[in-house]
Amino acid sequence: MLILIAEDDPALGTFLERGFTAEHYAVDLAVESKRATQLALSHRYDAAVLDVNIPQPDGLEVLREVRGSCHDLPILVLANQARPEERAQVLDTGADDLLLKPFAFSELSARVRALLRRGGRATGTVLRVEDLELNRVEHSVKRAEKRIDLTPKEFALLEYLMRNIGRRVTRAEIIEHVWNLNFDTMTNVVDVYINYVRKKVDAASERKLIHTIRGVGYELRPPNAASTPSLGRENRHVASN
Repeated sequence: MLILIAEDDPALGTFLERGFTAEHYAVDLAVESKRATQLALSHRYDAAVLDVNIPQPDGLEVLREVRGSCHDLPILVLANQARPEERAQVLDTGADDLLLKPFAFSELSARVRALLRRGGRATGTVLRVEDLELNRVEHSVKRAEKRIDLTPKEFALLEYLMRNIGRRVTRAEIIEHVWNLNFDTMTNVVDVYINYVRKKVDAASERKLIHTIRGVGYELRPPNAASTPSLGRENRHVASN
């Protein structure tokens, strides 16, 4: 999953970036409000964490602009101790949740997961496609009740494919959401890791789940299920449970 953090305090921003990275998110950190807005409007984030006190323009203006363009983006706002009417203003402006400082990272992470579930994305604790099961909390994968050992990047790749079940995802989307990098047309890292995951997930089963879409990328779906064309970068996806 790809998450945006907008935080002008370098120490806190780095702390949040490391925390979410350790939980296998791909993270973009913006320390300036203009950069945060630019990133939010040009990338397909799964969630955003925004410090409302980020200056020039202030966090409320950033929130207003981002919400106006990214209607289904889950946004959690961080704020210093604020009066009830100030908290209400943040929520009325478009935040999905608000967390006051100081806070424990465990609570922030749990709130982000709750927002993702509430938003309809397939980000619950366990993802299932036929006899394939991925547990996000235990960081485990099973196929036909047999455990499959994956590296962290293989796990992140499979999770992304499962969250987008039945949808064609491009190599650029995979690079962005799994590696948090800009797509380089010369790299074959996606194809290499798809091959790794295929060998572990599909090799022992007659029912192949990971399909190559020629000229597009890849798709995870049951063999006889219909697929959905890849969405452009300008559209945000809603994955199926």
